[in-house]
Amino acid sequence: MDILVTGAKGLIGTALRSALSKKGYNVKSLTRTPTRTPHGNDPSEISWDPTRGILDPQSLDGINAVVHLAGEPIAGLRWTKEKKRRIRESRTKGTELLAEALVAQEHPPTVLLSGSAIGFYGDTQDTEVNENTPHGNGFLAEVCQEWEAATQVTQEAGIRVAHLRTGIVLSRAGGALAKQLPLFRSGMGGKFGSGKQYLSWVSIHDTVGAIIHLLEDDTQSGPYNITAPHPVTNEEFTKALGSVLHRPTFLTTPAPLLRLALGAAQANDTLLANQRVVPTRLQESNYEFQDTTIEPALERLLTIERPER
Repeated sequence: MDILVTGAKGLIGTALRSALSKKGYNVKSLTRTPTRTPHGNDPSEISWDPTRGILDPQSLDGINAVVHLAGEPIAGLRWTKEKKRRIRESRTKGTELLAEALVAQEHPPTVLLSGSAIGFYGDTQDTEVNENTPHGNGFLAEVCQEWEAATQVTQEAGIRVAHLRTGIVLSRAGGALAKQLPLFRSGMGGKFGSGKQYLSWVSIHDTVGAIIHLLEDDTQSGPYNITAPHPVTNEEFTKALGSVLHRPTFLTTPAPLLRLALGAAQANDTLLANQRVVPTRLQESNYEFQDTTIEPALERLLTIERPER
């Protein structure tokens, strides 16, 4: 089977490509920056430019399945008006461009797994939510709704579509955990705000495992929360990480300081968001989690296994 992965050079995409290759799949990447070799571009990479609407449908000939993960990073830079535009359009316009190219195939792929995020639910307070919960409010909730809606043309064409509403992916190879490790290892780690806000996490192992599970089970479609079964509060996560690293975690970054540094909307939608999301449909599909509780998961990620490649 030929599988196309977008966002293949990101944290999830890198680990997914490796896992799929080990299972014997022929993996191709859709990238804006093809790797040059002495003999030309890497034949496993297909070029596109979603910002300019450039993608040759013929380049996708023979693709059997697609995992679409590409999108402007949300973390990091302050959400200026321009940054928010890139976040939104990289997901909506990029997905629309890819979807149109897929349905233009004489023999379209059978399945599209398209990225989304638990930002779909907005701030859920202390309420536990699953895939039956309606969308929430806020910038990220709006983006996720539009992101998922951009796959409509593929569903109408009879392609099986699943939306990957991914939580906070934990990996020491990158992402939020990798950014926190230097501070925590120096004893400067601590909670954000009150620390009572829920954080819906998932290990990189289960992120990749769940994607492959949904890819291979042709009965699965619709939204899936890619999160561990047991969300934790920010304070619980902080204590667990400190325990695994054998470091104190007494410090607190006050909520007003986070809002001042990032802007109120960005801080409220990310570090201070209260999201208690559970993977009901993924569990009903008989996916078996490798990492279900936070401290053993961090122990495995940080002290037992090598970084993911």
